[in-house]
Parts: sequence; C-alpha cells; structure tokens
Amino acid sequence: MEIDMTNETYLINDVCVETVDVNKNDENLKEHFSIHSNEKPYSCEVCGKGFSLRDSFTRHCKTHTNEKYYCEECGKEFSRRGDLNRHYQTHTNEKPFFCDVCGRRFSRKRSLNLHNQIHTNEKPFSCDVCNKNLRDKSSLKKHLRIHTKEKPFSCDACHKEFSQKSHLNVHLLTHTDEKPYSCEVCGKGFTQRCVLMRHYQTHTNERPFSCDVCNKNFSQKSHLNVHLVTHTDEKSFYCDICNKNFSQKSHLNVHLLTHTNEKPFYCDVCDKKFSHKSSLNRHYQTHTNERPFSCDVCNKNFSQKSHLNEHLTTHTDEKSFYCNKCNKNFSRKSYLNVHLLTHTNEKPFYCDVCDKNFSRKCILNRHYQTHTNGKPFCCGVYGKSYSQKRELEIHNRVHSNMKMI
Repeated sequence: MEIDMTNETYLINDVCVETVDVNKNDENLKEHFSIHSNEKPYSCEVCGKGFSLRDSFTRHCKTHTNEKYYCEECGKEFSRRGDLNRHYQTHTNEKPFFCDVCGRRFSRKRSLNLHNQIHTNEKPFSCDVCNKNLRDKSSLKKHLRIHTKEKPFSCDACHKEFSQKSHLNVHLLTHTDEKPYSCEVCGKGFTQRCVLMRHYQTHTNERPFSCDVCNKNFSQKSHLNVHLVTHTDEKSFYCDICNKNFSQKSHLNVHLLTHTNEKPFYCDVCDKKFSHKSSLNRHYQTHTNERPFSCDVCNKNFSQKSHLNEHLTTHTDEKSFYCNKCNKNFSRKSYLNVHLLTHTNEKPFYCDVCDKNFSRKCILNRHYQTHTNGKPFCCGVYGKSYSQKRELEIHNRVHSNMKMI
C-alpha cells in the first residue's frame, strides 16, 4: 500500500505497518521484508553469523576488529560509535523523545517505540514453543533461551553462566561489592536501581497491589503473585530427588540445599555456615543484638519482621492455619507444618552418627549434643552446664524460688 507524505512516496508494510521510504533507496524495502522472511543474505566470514540487514552486518564485523570507542566522562568502552553517543546521554540526562500518552521521556527513539506498545498492548512476536507473545524481537530472543537453556554470558571471575547480559552485569557487582544506587533516606546501598525503587516503599509503606480474594496489600506485584498461590494450593515446582512439591521456585531452590548440605554463605564473626544469604543476614543480628521490629501492644522487640508477625497472633488469639486432616487450628504456619508430620510419621532429618531419624531439625541439633557431650547453656550462678536451653530455664527457677524464700 502506497501513501504520499510531503510529496514523497512511502510504502507501508502490511505485516508490521512499518513505513519505508522507497524514493530514498529501493533496497530499503527489499531489506526490510527480509526481516519477516528470515532471509539472511549477509554472512560474517569470521564466525559465520548471518544477518538480514547490511547495517547490522557492518556493525557486527567491527566486533572482530577490536576497534573501541571510549567515553571521556567515565572511561567505559564501546565497539560502536552509535553506542557511545547513546551512552553520553546517560551523563547529560538528555531525553528528547517523549510519550504523547503519559509524558514519559526517553533518550532513544527505539525505547519510545517499545514503550508505546505498553499503551496499545501490542505484542507482535510469538514464541513457537509456548505461543507466548512478546513486544519486540530482542525480548523473544531472550525468552527462547528459557526453552533452550542457553546461557551465553559467562562470569570471568567464577565462570557462572547467565542467559542475559543484564543478569551477568548485576552478578559482577557481587565480586566488587559495588552498590552504586543509594537510598536518600537511610543511606542503604543497592546493586540495581529497580531494587532501590522497591526499597523506597519501605519508607512510605506504599502497598499498591491488592489481593482480590482476601484484600491483603503488597508493595510489589511479584509478592502479590506469590501470595495468590496460597489461595489455589498449586505447587508446580517439585524436587527431582524426593518428589516434594513447592508453590514457589525459590522455596524449591532452598529445599535442594538440604540434599547437598551445601552452605556457601558463612559468618565472618564466628565462621558459622548457612545455605542461603537471608539466613546469614538474620544470623548477623545475633552478634549485634539488633531488634528493629517492635510490638505496638507490649513493646517487645524482635530481630525479624516474621517473628513480630507471629508474636502479634498471641494478642489476638487468631488461629488462621488449620489442619485439613483433623481440623485442628494453629496460630503459626510453622506449628501447622510440625503438626502435619504427626499424620505422616515423616522424619526427614537423620543423624549421620547413629542414623536416628527426627521430625524437626532443631530436635536433630539437640540430639547431636548427646554424641559430643556439648552443653552450651551455662548457669551464671553455679556454673552448671546444660545441653538444652529449656533445661537451663528450669534450673534457673531454683534461684527464683530461693529468692522468694
């Protein structure tokens, strides 16, 4: 279909509604249609990679010449001058392209075009494997790696592989401890801007995402999505070793460490090891005695928000967790999980010294002390030691009764 714009002839592609100037160069239309036909007439003699557009082919060839363009502001290097010019806009904050709908500004026209698809909900690129629709070709290319398990980006420090370059860039900060994004309220540093933006909501208590089932509000959409699974009882992630099911992939990843006993995170104060970083961060508070979460009812302080939430149920007598076997109610989910083991007689924790099995890890830890004669709980009056904290608490009552006498 041809149209006339300022006395010049353009042709509109019926496939993607892209306008191509046919007066400027007849090859423009021919090259553009090759994008839709997957025809790649330009091939790199070095690596054999094919391209549908000459410009893309020319830019790619420069990656083999090691020609670099350097930013005079920060020293960052680029293989293409166009990339360098776009990078300069990050220093000047220049954003000449703006959205007519919401007024948001962009430094690149391509970014504006992609943004406009949010308002039109246009997703012209479809995955042949799962039929998921995506807004642009690069998003489709990244999505396909989910099916192919391809991870072309590798860390030079630890050789860990990633499917996206942005994921690699974030990972590299873990080796340098660099946190370039800082909170203006509390000064806390972050490796990613998006994480900083989410952090700001902890200061404003903003929770814009609401559950349609129970009206519970969340600060992040991802947290709402995770919460919605609790209403469906869906557990689509399962362990290949023991076939246990989980509602979240993160829970499965944590569970897998129980089979490998891998504990990659260790405390630099006491050398205690942990299977995931969040446990290490909570452990650090045992050295600092930091308890930033306080109960509004009795002013009791807690080191973790989850502990405070569990404590609050003691003031309300609310028991919202119930057993679907015997209908017994519990105030905490952890109590319910322990109770469920009484129906299955499952004892997943075993002692590697005597092979005795236990239903809870804390009981196993106490049992280990019978092999080591460990008695870490000591009376400050008589110096008598006990293997369990509860035994020490019972002993301390002797002192309390003596004072009363």
